[in-house]
Amino acid sequence: MAWKTAILTASDKGARGEREDTSAQVIRELVEEELGGEIVEYRIVPDEQDEIIAALIELTDYFQADLVLTTGGTDLAIRDVTPEATRRVIEREVPGLSEAMRSTVMQKNRSVMLFRGICGIRGRTLIVNLPGTPKGVHENLAAIMDQLPEALLMVTGQFRQ
Repeated sequence: MAWKTAILTASDKGARGEREDTSAQVIRELVEEELGGEIVEYRIVPDEQDEIIAALIELTDYFQADLVLTTGGTDLAIRDVTPEATRRVIEREVPGLSEAMRSTVMQKNRSVMLFRGICGIRGRTLIVNLPGTPKGVHENLAAIMDQLPEALLMVTGQFRQ
């Protein structure tokens, strides 16, 4: 099944065109090659909570993505507000996914304990916050990739026991 996937990058420099969004490229490759997904929308917004919220709502409600993967805005800097924006749009958290990302990656990189990303559900869409670096995206997404198909079947109402 080709999961409809949207990518949302939160980056002030990226939104101004001052930085190439290599993290989104890593997401695209992993989604297409490992998950068999189809990218239905890609967006870059500045690190502004209201803009992240609006983009998440549009990607879930209008584009009806099965999966929204965010990158950026998940560290401790004052402008890193992606988890807060995500909490405002999700209906239920999926803490096991973010816990798995942190615990798996922490075995190699202890600084991941500073990663504040969350995962949750809005309607029939799974939203996963990822770090803003290509390496962080790859490590964290790889840590949960094997569980995403089952999670997406459940979230989209296609899971049969």
